[in-house]
Amino acid sequence: MIQPPCGGRPRLRRPGGPKEYCGIFGVYGHPDAAKLTYFGLYALQHRGQESAGIVSSDGKKVSEHRGMGLVADLFDEKTLAGLTGHLALGHVRYSTTGSSLLKNAQPFVVTHGGQVFALGHNGNLTNALSLRQSLEAKGSILQTTMDSEVIVHLLVRHMNGGLVEALQKSLPQAKGAWSLGLMTRDTLVAARDPYGFRPLCLGRLDGGAWVIASETCALDLVEAEYVRDVEPGEIVVINKHGLFSHRLDVQKPHRYCIFECIYFARPDSNIFGHNVYEIRKRMGKKLAQENRDLSADLTLPFPDSGNYAGLGFAQESGIPLEMGVIRNHYVGRTFIQPSQSMRDFGVRVKLNPVASILKGRRVVIVEDSIIRGTTSRTRVKTLREVGAREIHMVVSCPPHRYPCYYGIDFSSKGELIAAQQTVEKVARYVGLDSLRYLSLEGMVEATGFADPTFCLACFNGDYPVPPDENYSKFGLEG
Repeated sequence: MIQPPCGGRPRLRRPGGPKEYCGIFGVYGHPDAAKLTYFGLYALQHRGQESAGIVSSDGKKVSEHRGMGLVADLFDEKTLAGLTGHLALGHVRYSTTGSSLLKNAQPFVVTHGGQVFALGHNGNLTNALSLRQSLEAKGSILQTTMDSEVIVHLLVRHMNGGLVEALQKSLPQAKGAWSLGLMTRDTLVAARDPYGFRPLCLGRLDGGAWVIASETCALDLVEAEYVRDVEPGEIVVINKHGLFSHRLDVQKPHRYCIFECIYFARPDSNIFGHNVYEIRKRMGKKLAQENRDLSADLTLPFPDSGNYAGLGFAQESGIPLEMGVIRNHYVGRTFIQPSQSMRDFGVRVKLNPVASILKGRRVVIVEDSIIRGTTSRTRVKTLREVGAREIHMVVSCPPHRYPCYYGIDFSSKGELIAAQQTVEKVARYVGLDSLRYLSLEGMVEATGFADPTFCLACFNGDYPVPPDENYSKFGLEG
């Protein structure tokens, strides 16, 4: 049985925050392409824990395995032995469009005109419903509720001119955020929308094999050298003749998702050309600079999301950092329900406070975000119960007041507590003595980008790509 690279199970994100969406990993030119893809997906597990899949090819035969659940639970030596070939594409998914069903697991595989296409998609199309309706009116029969399938149907309608021409004609019709991995029997493709919302990078193994990945942490695990990012609006085609770059005939201002820097990406990844750990630490430092008047006995990050901003905040403010909440790293999915007497089981099974450190102390919690407020409220209640005297919270981004239509799972304004309430009311609901957010300007400055080109729509409502009037996460379902 294949063992996790670092032992234990994949880390699971907290349920109350914004949800993960998807991760892509692909290999061209290696005899163990599927096994490398398994480990690449393992490194990207934080981007989607709902389903996973790997498709492989030896140039003629295409093999696939997909399932619901975590990478380590879905694949073993026997499964991977059946995924033969020098070419593989893998995907981990969290549903931002379409239901949590096996038929929606990716890579999505279809056969058309004797050719096989496998697609892995990270992002969200804002015009998926109107595209689907248009395709169905022209006779297309769609099998899933994913926006990813819409992309395949657009693609095959233009295949007469070859794969590159088909991509250049079809992809501009897909509005919104998309970083794609596409595989045929003999070709691997990586493509990124003109705005560049979602990260996607290229790597190279010592033997010359090419790798594509959503984050550089996946390259590190398989010991691939980072080459460069796939550029916004670029199509990279890899086959037996080499690597070729093509451009979409559409130019847009770059709009990188800043929430990748705040929350989604792993801290050991470099995305958009910058290290995530260092960005988050600078955000914590900036929080301290903007809140010099805040007095407390200790800085308390909620692991793991608040750890890196917590370091920066503690170092800049001089308020000592204590790991006063301990995280259980072996929490999976339990089907055994606790008794009624085990109050707050869902919180305590994942995070448990160290009472001797917190009792009678004034604490500053460092968090990366407050979305709905329910998880923060339960955690603060737990700290009160163990005797914390004052509880303040600083958040390493501004209040989320607007929905995201590009792949983050808060697609309605009603889900966002800060869209409905003032900061003071949010603080009262959560149970805090005070609540401070990082300013928009401070957040952008902390990224370290010389020329900030971020999508900030979830904070200021300035949408680079307006959604369809009838947009809905589940709008594709019949």
